[in-house]
Amino acid sequence: MRHVALLTTGGTIEKVYDEATGALVNRHSLVRRMLQRLRLEGLAISITELMSKDSLFMTDDDRARVVQAVRDTLAQTPRVHGIVILHGTDTLDKTGELLCREISPTVPVVLTGAMRPFEMKRSDALQNLTEALFATGAMPPGVYCVAHGRALAFPGVVKDRERGTFVRAV
Repeated sequence: MRHVALLTTGGTIEKVYDEATGALVNRHSLVRRMLQRLRLEGLAISITELMSKDSLFMTDDDRARVVQAVRDTLAQTPRVHGIVILHGTDTLDKTGELLCREISPTVPVVLTGAMRPFEMKRSDALQNLTEALFATGAMPPGVYCVAHGRALAFPGVVKDRERGTFVRAV
């Protein structure tokens, strides 16, 4: 059995529509609903909800909390085989760069998110979550951004807002 730790921070991937205000908001993690839609043979997933924020509102303290959660997860016994971090796409690159500088992972640490919330039509949320979980079993230790059929190693990953995906920095 492969064990993956899944850390949630919020972001677009977990936003829901608030009928009272007409806004998309982060309230609580939706990852359990997403995982129910997947067939995951031989995979045990533990979920830790770190926060429920749009990444545009994440502070340096929030990012430090993510780094500490990854450190704590890596120190756990029994050992995890990979870590997936659900994160907002607007500042995913900042958190990935910080993780790359601050830790030397012994397993793949994969950040992913979505350009459209899980609850919306044509969302990329389920695809990106599936790819991230797969990447924890396929990639060597390191820090990665996984989305839209690609795994990009940090450092040097940025969001291309025009294309709506992540790319290597030029």
